Amino acid sequence: MIVDTIAVAMLCCFPLLVIAAGLLDITTFTIPNWISLALVALYGPAAFVHHLAWPVVAISLAVGAVALLFGIFMFAMNWIGGGDAKLMAAAALWIGWPQTLQFLLFTGLAGGVLALTLMGMRSGWVRRYAVAGPGWIGRLAKPDGPAPYGVAIAVGALIAFPHSALMGG
Repeated sequence: MIVDTIAVAMLCCFPLLVIAAGLLDITTFTIPNWISLALVALYGPAAFVHHLAWPVVAISLAVGAVALLFGIFMFAMNWIGGGDAKLMAAAALWIGWPQTLQFLLFTGLAGGVLALTLMGMRSGWVRRYAVAGPGWIGRLAKPDGPAPYGVAIAVGALIAFPHSALMGG
């Protein structure tokens, strides 16, 4: 009974932290390092509690490392922020192989919706109303402003997570 409660609690950490990252990114344009670090730190105990086989854990670690390298490259190209790169790697670790392909697909689709939404918000006729709202909405509507891509990463991660090895997928 206690082990089951711990197992469920461990699984709840992923969506809660990913949602927190997305909300913080959309409101502050930052994803704190502690979120990605917490995701990485909690993966091992979650894998242990859910009795993941060592090869599955090793592949997930490799997927997370490759995602981090890919994220570093995208950060170096100024395509995403550093917090986005770290969140993407931490999420890929939890999602594992081959579900990371689904994660990347849905992240890309959510990124496209995000880009279209920001383009609409940043148009002249919508922007004047957006700046009258809360400060974070005004910052989103700022022309040539950054895109909170952590939101797209969070959406992709939440869609792919139910199919991950940790969830029995």
